Amino acid sequence: MKINGDFSKRVVEFSDNFPWVASPMKGVERRPLDRLGEEVARATTVVRFAPGSHFSEHVHTGGEEFFVLAGVFQDEHGDFPAGSYIRNPPESKHTPASEPGCTILVKLWQFDLADRTHVRVDTNKLGRVDDATREGVAVSPLFQDERENVRMEHWQAGASHPVEAEGGAEIFVLEGAITEAEELLPKHAWLRVPIGYDLNITAGENGAKLWIKSGHLPFVTAPHVG
Repeated sequence: MKINGDFSKRVVEFSDNFPWVASPMKGVERRPLDRLGEEVARATTVVRFAPGSHFSEHVHTGGEEFFVLAGVFQDEHGDFPAGSYIRNPPESKHTPASEPGCTILVKLWQFDLADRTHVRVDTNKLGRVDDATREGVAVSPLFQDERENVRMEHWQAGASHPVEAEGGAEIFVLEGAITEAEELLPKHAWLRVPIGYDLNITAGENGAKLWIKSGHLPFVTAPHVG
């Protein structure tokens, strides 16, 4: 299965406009943004847990990365409120659940398979650093290695600057809105641009809070199963 599987092209999806699609687990629904593979897949998805829903314990052979957009995500490692950023590396396992319900942006099978670094960050308690090269932009680092850079960026109203995309980039609008290539991207819009793209964005009248991942697209592959 391929959804937005051509990584040489710019793609925008407005996730709030998508219908929810039932997953194999009762009470868990999905809005796919991109996907390479079948049941086991390299995937980027918005996932909604109904109150009281849960998954069985499972191993993330290819790793899992997610950002809690609303509600509280829960597993045996803790309760993670909206604003939490989690990386569960390859071969980690957990039992996801949510008594109050939650919505998350989740990415599967996008790790270096040798990575064993756990990350659990409550961005509500995370500071930010003004970007000296981009007036009106402040950055909250989330994760960085030789393959990728993951961060939150806080843009003041009307700020207009480039975003590093030499190795490709993805942006998910957490709050506010941005304009890119004369296209308005409101809250929960998702943008993916290819390697070497000239990415320039302008924040809307209320500013913007963005989840950004860059540098990672040279490593795109479908999972090898079997």
